[in-house]
Formats: sequence, structure tokens, C-alpha cells
Amino acid sequence: MKIAILSDIHDHIANLRFALAQSQEAEALICCGDLCSPFIVKELGEGFKDGVIHVVFGNNDADLFRITSKATEYAHLHLHGEFVELQFGGKKFAVNHYDNLGRRLAQTGNYDVVCFGHNHQFEISHTGQTLVINPGEIMGELTGNATFVLYDSKLHEAVRVDL
Repeated sequence: MKIAILSDIHDHIANLRFALAQSQEAEALICCGDLCSPFIVKELGEGFKDGVIHVVFGNNDADLFRITSKATEYAHLHLHGEFVELQFGGKKFAVNHYDNLGRRLAQTGNYDVVCFGHNHQFEISHTGQTLVINPGEIMGELTGNATFVLYDSKLHEAVRVDL
């Protein structure tokens, strides 16, 4: 199973659309927060129609009422607050926005994959047997690199995708 993992969109529609177009082979999409505005929900819901979408909130998701309201228009888009545990292709995932919490989750050894964002720094690494993924930023303006990750559960491998 292939999963697209992205974070820190910060209202950057053009980069998000490009990332979603490159994610069509994925069966699921994980967003690690910082959509920012409710109109990003529409971009996600309409740009990734053939798979399930899981979103956790970040520190810049200010209008949670409208984000949540907009999400009800897309049955395949699920909001999970600040943390969620997921299962994909026999792998157990922990997803949150914050890198410091993600690292602690990885240290528990309870997950095959831990995903987070927040610091906008791309990372694929291991903590013990846990694969640690920070897909970087879709926005691309803080680091100068717009990136996301495609994860393959059969191979238990993550690959960086540059926009």
C-alpha cells in the first residue's frame, strides 16, 4: 500500500495541487497539520478523491470551526484533532504535528511509522525499528524546498518527492 504524507501547507494552493497530482498512485494521504485556512480542505477533498485522507491539526490551523464544517462535505476526509493512530498495510502509524512529540512517540517502539511536521525540516530516519518521517513543507517558503513523502508499506520505505 502506498501512502502520501505531507505537512505544513500554509495555504500554498499551487504546491498542494502539484503534490496531490503526484500522489494519485497512493491509496491514502496523511496530512500532519498546518493546513491553515478552510479552503485547503476543499483542495484536499477534491484533489485526492480516490483514497482516504487523514488530517491532524497543527498550531496554525486557526479556524477549526470552518475547517471542521468544510470537512463534512468529503466523506473520505477524516479530521483527528492533534493525534491519531492508524493502520495501513499491516503497519501501525502515529501521526501528530509536533516534532518533539513525534520523536517521543518513536522512542516508545510502539509504532512502525511516526509522522510529524511543524519544524518544516524534511527527515526520513529510524529510531530503533520505527521509521520517522517529517515530509517537510508543502509551502516551500521557509526552507526553500517544497517536499512530501511517498511511503510503501510492502517495502517499509519512504521516498522524498520534491515539488
